[in-house]
Amino acid sequence: MAHDHTLHSHDHDHGHDHDPPHSHGIWTRDHVFLGAGHSRAESRARAAAIVTAVFMVVEIGFGLYYRSMALLADGVHMATHVGALGLAAGAYWLARRNIGNARFSFGSGKFGDLAAFASAIVLGITALLVAVESAQRLITPTDVRYGDALLIAVIGLAVNLISALILKDSHDHGHGHEHGHSHGHDNNMRAAYVHVLADAATSVLAIVALAGAYYGGWGFLDPIAALVGAAVIASWSYGLIKDSAMVLLDADADPELSNEIRSLLTGEMGARVADLHLWRLGPGHQGLIVSLVSPDPVSAETVKQALRARHPDLSHVTVEVAVCTDCT
Repeated sequence: MAHDHTLHSHDHDHGHDHDPPHSHGIWTRDHVFLGAGHSRAESRARAAAIVTAVFMVVEIGFGLYYRSMALLADGVHMATHVGALGLAAGAYWLARRNIGNARFSFGSGKFGDLAAFASAIVLGITALLVAVESAQRLITPTDVRYGDALLIAVIGLAVNLISALILKDSHDHGHGHEHGHSHGHDNNMRAAYVHVLADAATSVLAIVALAGAYYGGWGFLDPIAALVGAAVIASWSYGLIKDSAMVLLDADADPELSNEIRSLLTGEMGARVADLHLWRLGPGHQGLIVSLVSPDPVSAETVKQALRARHPDLSHVTVEVAVCTDCT
């Protein structure tokens, strides 16, 4: 007669660069699943927002003083980037502030993905508006003060390059790959960086187009360059929306990693996987719940240790083992 019994094991671990919250005892754990370099990323996002805000105020001030609508318009446009960078910094702050909040069952690591999703939608809407306006300009050309516009584009490019330099280190760090997988990405920093790069790219296109129009009389280059920029921004926006939405919907964090885990459990440990759930908890942190049927009396703790040894980014692991000697 077969003897069936179930063993459970639950554990989680976390790596981060801030002081962990107070532990509640050996039988409970705090769910802290923030990315490596979280505090550094928060500081850089805040610094980039402040730098952009200062340039925005200066530009609007000079626009009012010189009665330049071009300067005023670009200053207002720059306010949207202050908002995007401020949103990124705010998400880091909220995630850090709520690391000990028990209402978030799996920690506060997804605040950044929520901010990235919202930021990407705004970026996509911006691309659509630019495309519509550019198409109208192609159909019905209007007078443009190319000299003033060229100056604004150069100023905008300078601001974006400064912001990009501030964000670059955290962006590169947040895109580290663990064991060949991409689930260490920080979508929040990625969203902030994409906003800056998108505006820098459009500034470069604008400078080329405006210079051609100003010096060569090729006015058609301005709306065409804007359409190209809108297409690039829309593409970046789509990718960011897709990636952040998959995290927010708890989709399989990494199908390749799921297959590797299944191979380890079935091939090397001889168990049958009855159920497996892998999802992202935060940058560089994965959650795993797995139910196994094993012909041998293997402990859930042994399975968990084998998984963590092979994949240390599995920060929250729950294992259930049903031993069934007659099962095949």
